[in-house]
Amino acid sequence: MSTATTSFFEPASVTSSGRPVLHQAEVECHLLSSVDLETEPTTTATTTIDSLDFPALKSGLGILTTHRLLWLPSNATTDSSSPISIPLSSVTHIFSPNKSIKSMFHSPRIRFQVSMHSRSFVVTLVIRGKGDIDGFLTKFWDCWRGRAWEIGNDSGGGSSSGSVPASGSVSGGGLYSSDGSVRLVGVSGILRKEQEKWESTDKSLQEAFHDLNALMRKAKEMVILAEKMRQKLLSGSSSQSSSGNDEEMGSKEEMQDWLLSVGIVSPVTKESAGAMYHQQLSRQLADFVRIPLEKAGGMINLIDIYCLFNRARGTELISPEDLLQACSLWEKFDVPVMLRKFDSGVKVIQNKSHSDEEVFARIKNLVSKPEALRSGITASDAAMTLGIAPAMAKEHLLTAESKGLLCRDISPDGFCFFINLFPEINSDDIHMVKDHGIYSLWIKSW
Repeated sequence: MSTATTSFFEPASVTSSGRPVLHQAEVECHLLSSVDLETEPTTTATTTIDSLDFPALKSGLGILTTHRLLWLPSNATTDSSSPISIPLSSVTHIFSPNKSIKSMFHSPRIRFQVSMHSRSFVVTLVIRGKGDIDGFLTKFWDCWRGRAWEIGNDSGGGSSSGSVPASGSVSGGGLYSSDGSVRLVGVSGILRKEQEKWESTDKSLQEAFHDLNALMRKAKEMVILAEKMRQKLLSGSSSQSSSGNDEEMGSKEEMQDWLLSVGIVSPVTKESAGAMYHQQLSRQLADFVRIPLEKAGGMINLIDIYCLFNRARGTELISPEDLLQACSLWEKFDVPVMLRKFDSGVKVIQNKSHSDEEVFARIKNLVSKPEALRSGITASDAAMTLGIAPAMAKEHLLTAESKGLLCRDISPDGFCFFINLFPEINSDDIHMVKDHGIYSLWIKSW
């Protein structure tokens, strides 16, 4: 990051797919595309800030979270700018939007005062793309006032205001109540009773939502606690892998799988991402599949990813069409994963570093063994050798067959694959057996 940028803002970390790395308990709230960051010339008692000193941050992605305002370059590979963050705790004032006639002919702007690195200056967000500007500004105000970064110091809510005192008992049908006020009768009395009923309902709703907010806070604390426990287990398992026994390691892995079911803390939603929903969903999916791919040997069925991803998102489920569209966008991004479709129609997700030649070499080594030369191999045999699911192993075997490496035998027991011996048979003398090669080994195995 350039010195000019660090003198104004804090750096922000991103994943390999370009998604921001969030802090604990931090949640994305809104996104805007094509956002410029500008500043106004400011003179204080100690410093003078000129707009020329401000780094050029043009046409980036603006992400509002509960803790920070992030700006990410639109194309990390060609843009020299680096991701930056503005903590909401450093925002001292948010200016009201300008509603003049002149502003109608310019890009919408959001101005706010920032105090960072012993200097105070005004930052302007220039929104040149399409998006819900009013919704972003409302979320900006809510996150700034909510002060989620101080959640540890959050005290319990006070009692609800606006409670209605109980009406006194009415004496013997007179015109005055027990507290001396005039009784309302007729239409006025009916309206007063309706008002009291609505006020009582409003009070009940406030108490109910207060309990719901308390429950949500507790749930968020449990998610944070589970994530801390998972990270501690991961660090502990790597340091104690040599000394720990198999039973202890198995219990740790079971605990990690249970903690993973807590899910994604800040899933991308249509409400927060807007028009960039599929783009941001694609980047988040690329980050999510990294661990399942490592466990599955570098390739996993698309259906399995659909189930795992929706399980991690909790109530924010996505449709199969959304998943396919998110995977298809990987071609436009510099991510380490890709969507692949086999000739049989099966779709899988695999690492870009995955090599079919390496897989074919291992399969050829397997079918060249004496017992495999006599009886062949099945998808289960290949799955045990490659360390992948039998369904994926079958697709690799069928692909190897299409390349001419294997031959297939179909029997009532299913598919059985053998090494392809036909390239080593001399067409001029089919009875001649070479002293070396696979064909010679096959003859000797009988």
